[in-house]
Amino acid sequence: MPRVLAVSDEVVERLWTTRVRGHGVDLVLAAGDLPFDYLEFLADALDRPCVFVPGNHDADLAGYDHRHGLWTRDGLPVDYPGPRGAVNADGRVADVAGLRIAGLGGSIRYNEGPNQWTERQMARRSRRVVRQAAVRRWRDGRSVDVLLTHSPPRGVGDQEDPPHRGFSCLHDTVRRLQPGLMVHGHIHPHGAPVPDRTMGVTRVVNTVGYRILDIPGGGRAA
Repeated sequence: MPRVLAVSDEVVERLWTTRVRGHGVDLVLAAGDLPFDYLEFLADALDRPCVFVPGNHDADLAGYDHRHGLWTRDGLPVDYPGPRGAVNADGRVADVAGLRIAGLGGSIRYNEGPNQWTERQMARRSRRVVRQAAVRRWRDGRSVDVLLTHSPPRGVGDQEDPPHRGFSCLHDTVRRLQPGLMVHGHIHPHGAPVPDRTMGVTRVVNTVGYRILDIPGGGRAA
């Protein structure tokens, strides 16, 4: 049963020290809007892989390509602004630490900032991820264990102000992927209790700050 350190949105100062090594985890999952050097520190201090999706306050990481030890964008060498060594799962499916993780970063569009999507755009991105998961399931019989997003589904722990409305299309994404766990950030509890929620077979967890999560069914068959 893989154990993960799930983080998003708010830096936890006690984790940004060597004390974080006291958490025996197999993976760091980051749901967006955290300093990239914070994610690099967590992965290095724990000596574990990090999988992340960008939040609406993160840099635009679209279009970067890493091959033969070199980062490029539009075919030209560039300095990569994202966290070094971490796996960007935005818009794709990644197999890391025995888990199959589908990722969808960003928030609902509310201004002209990066990593913001209209409902239609996110629905299109979601369908691509679902197709990727279906191809992998056809090849090896394994289904998605974790859906990692920045924003929650509409009506499942989101808020009514425009920047913090969830995506309606994520209901269909969860229904089609049926992951055991959905991890999101974006919704700051401001000290209020945040209960986990369920969508069918899927446990939905708000990970603003941090959570330690045991994930059953790593590498589970469809």
